[in-house]
Amino acid sequence: MTEDSHCYENAMAERVNGILKDEFYLDRTFTSVFHAKKAAKNAIKLYNSKRLHLSLDYKKPNYVHQYAA
Repeated sequence: MTEDSHCYENAMAERVNGILKDEFYLDRTFTSVFHAKKAAKNAIKLYNSKRLHLSLDYKKPNYVHQYAA
């Protein structure tokens, strides 16, 4: 799940996967791979552009990334 196969990074990846499943309903059964990919893409877009994150002082990831120094 991680870029460098570092064991401590896996927890972060699993956390994001859990949020996508719980909050964006990606744990359901899809009728096709096309629909699953479309739902995942939409969920990730919403996660990054609409969802406020406690660890980012209640900012959205896209906002923080755009204005990071």
